[in-house]
Amino acid sequence: MKQEIIKRLEEIRKRASEVEKVLSNPATVKDRKGFIKLSKEHGKLSEVMRLYRKYNELDEQINEDESLLSTEGEKELLSIAQEEIKNASKEQKEIEEKIISLTSSKRDFKARNAIMEIRAGAGGDEACLFSHDLFRMYSKYAESKGWKVEIMNSHPIGLGGFKEIIFLVSGKESYQRLKYESGVHRVQRIPVTESGGRIHTSTSSVAIFPEVEEKDIKIDQKDLKIDTFRSGGAGGQSVNKVSSAVRIAHIPTGITVSCQDERSQYQNRIRAMKILLAKLYNMTKKKDEDAVASERKSQIGGQDRAEKIRTYNFPQRRITDHRINFTSYRLPEIMEGNLDEIIDKLQEANIEL
Repeated sequence: MKQEIIKRLEEIRKRASEVEKVLSNPATVKDRKGFIKLSKEHGKLSEVMRLYRKYNELDEQINEDESLLSTEGEKELLSIAQEEIKNASKEQKEIEEKIISLTSSKRDFKARNAIMEIRAGAGGDEACLFSHDLFRMYSKYAESKGWKVEIMNSHPIGLGGFKEIIFLVSGKESYQRLKYESGVHRVQRIPVTESGGRIHTSTSSVAIFPEVEEKDIKIDQKDLKIDTFRSGGAGGQSVNKVSSAVRIAHIPTGITVSCQDERSQYQNRIRAMKILLAKLYNMTKKKDEDAVASERKSQIGGQDRAEKIRTYNFPQRRITDHRINFTSYRLPEIMEGNLDEIIDKLQEANIEL
């Protein structure tokens, strides 16, 4: 088990001890809300500690079996010891994954699908092309995981990029894995439109929302303003003669979403509502924010070149995640969807209850 996880588990052990002491105080029971909150926290901490104890027990078993292997014992006993080490190591790996899962994300969202929004930032057409590259990277990653990608809305440009693209990633733990991608992504490369061979810096922002069901959040239909309009693609392509595109505005918060990729107004409306629900739910989880602008700012900033979580340097084939000071020179492979190495490290570095 990596030191970052062990360090966090020791912190959890201390916190569990503190909570137990508070709960054992008769005065705590008088504060019903506080008692319930602490009891729930204690339950989560206890489950993590149970797994940690089991992991350490398996460690002791492995050490004993390894000591046996260093002696000249009977072949049958040595074979048993080897098998026990193999099984214990496998169980340890499963326990470690459970611990990371329990401590790295809110369990409510563990099985949620992810709604991803990529927007071109600074850099003009090159930023739009980079947004397309990010969409392709995430699509490849989803394919490797057996997840399904469904475009919900997009605004393409003639060169093949996207000013904006919103898509649903459906599959086991898709939100749990992809949530770490939220932020500003910076690219450094020679654009295809650059004749002088100069390296440009551009940005695209990525926002991740859990897919939300209507039962998760209540919306008064009176608070919605729904409009329809004719959809159209880049350069006048795919223009519908009927008003199939849908725009939904949530009046109290000012959140507005639109969908036009489907030819059916009904399907566009369903997709627009999915996006709206996700954004509303995400905003209500942040008590200190009362508008979508501040919610988006906390997730992706102002799209400035300086506000970045990751840099993709194509001339040096280098990718750097600035949150964890991780650098890899496998940029081409990562752009083909091999994201597990980075996401694993982010998950380990961000573990929290």
